[in-house]
Amino acid sequence: MPFLTDDERQFCSAVSSLAFGNPFLHSRIECEQAALGDDFVPHGAVWNIGHGTKSPAPNVVALAKRVATLAETVCARLRDGGTPTGRERELYHDLVVYHLYYLHEPAFLDLVLMGLDPATERLECPQFFQAFQADFTRLLAPAGLDRGGEADSCAHLFACFHQIRRAFHHVFGSIVGGSMATAQLRAAIWQSIFTHDARRYRRHLYKCMGDFSVLITGASGTGKEIVAMSIALSRYIPFDPQSGRFATVPIGQFLGLSLSALSPALVESELFGHRRGAFTGATEDRCGWLETCGPQGVVFLDEIGEISADLQVKLLRVLETRSFQRLGELEERRFTGKLIAATNRDLACEIAEGRFRQDLYYRLCSDIIRTPSLSEQLAESPDEIQLLTAFLSLRMVGEVEAKQLAAETIHWIQGNIPADYSWPGNVRELDQCVRNVLIRGGYQPLECVLPNQNGVDGLLERVRAGTLTADELVQAYITLVYSRTGNYVETAKQLELDRRTIKAKIDPDFLTQLQQ
Repeated sequence: MPFLTDDERQFCSAVSSLAFGNPFLHSRIECEQAALGDDFVPHGAVWNIGHGTKSPAPNVVALAKRVATLAETVCARLRDGGTPTGRERELYHDLVVYHLYYLHEPAFLDLVLMGLDPATERLECPQFFQAFQADFTRLLAPAGLDRGGEADSCAHLFACFHQIRRAFHHVFGSIVGGSMATAQLRAAIWQSIFTHDARRYRRHLYKCMGDFSVLITGASGTGKEIVAMSIALSRYIPFDPQSGRFATVPIGQFLGLSLSALSPALVESELFGHRRGAFTGATEDRCGWLETCGPQGVVFLDEIGEISADLQVKLLRVLETRSFQRLGELEERRFTGKLIAATNRDLACEIAEGRFRQDLYYRLCSDIIRTPSLSEQLAESPDEIQLLTAFLSLRMVGEVEAKQLAAETIHWIQGNIPADYSWPGNVRELDQCVRNVLIRGGYQPLECVLPNQNGVDGLLERVRAGTLTADELVQAYITLVYSRTGNYVETAKQLELDRRTIKAKIDPDFLTQLQQ
């Protein structure tokens, strides 16, 4: 008589795929259906926050119960002297992994929320780990699966489960939307954290994911920084079973720097740090973000396309050698964290025009994520705007007022905004629309003030009509010239203006339209 019946083997195979699969890919639904059969509850193709976050999905609940029952049943067979084949041992191992996660999932969620509290200085949970370890040993010892190396240890599995629950919290809760484009974004972020092979990640890659930089591309207002933060707050954090403590607290592991908002000299000082006397105003030694960032941390460089040529060379060296020097000193220092960069520019064009180094691009692009525009999401799922508006309203005014504010905003949009409106400012613009409706009862799109929807043609039409103010005309013209030069200094030189004036006058939404 086989150790596992055919039905049990089929069920375990589906659970095995679920245990190490990407929860945001459609394959998850197929595996759930294969495991549950007639008890599978059909639902939308996209798993998103619109399905609710306060109660688990019914299929997840049903699967957890079935897995728990079978895991305990098979464990009893092992204690009674049952001898599984090699493949059956593997299936039982994956069944137990799935069972252990959902058995302790509420406690892992509490741990995730504790780690996001700024008041938490150390993340300790010795009693929780002892309870987890007891179940780990009870279920895996009868099959001899509790005596592996570091990658199979109880402490490592505990750290992996903490990371998985943390990643799901950030990806599911921060990347909002029910369109397929948004679903693909969530899946891409999950893959960026765990790779496409979660087994290999658990065996080895968890130790070296900091070596792989991430490049996030997409138009302004599409949530590139949210993507970066989701990855940063979801990195693997080792757990020490002796002290019952994690190596660090997740909340302090994200260091973000907007390169377009600072001068090249200040960007360099912020990144690399400086020695006292390195330049005027350097009155003391200072650590830069590359030095401050620990092994589990992330340095996020927003608008990487704005970086100066000199700084591109220095950043390339950091990515190639993981070493750098503070300004004004020769001592070599190590960058031990992970680097994530973002841009709304077409870096291929920037490279072709000599403004961005090709070798730096190839150091940044080991992992690329593209954020979809709001117009892409709405073209695919027109009702998406209602879900996003509800989410923004909830974040803005809380549960008591959110439903009414969302309804008011949607009513105003339907009565005043054309159905084919492109939302050039993306989700950021929709957020401002909700705020304007909250404060003034309506919203005036920027394109009604500054001609950006039709680019240069729209600008010329408004100039001919004489409907622009002098300030609007100057802002539009500066943005137009900058879109051609791609450089603050060159634009300032061509227009005979101060570089700071150029930076202050550029309109990001009009610039996005000109670059499309």
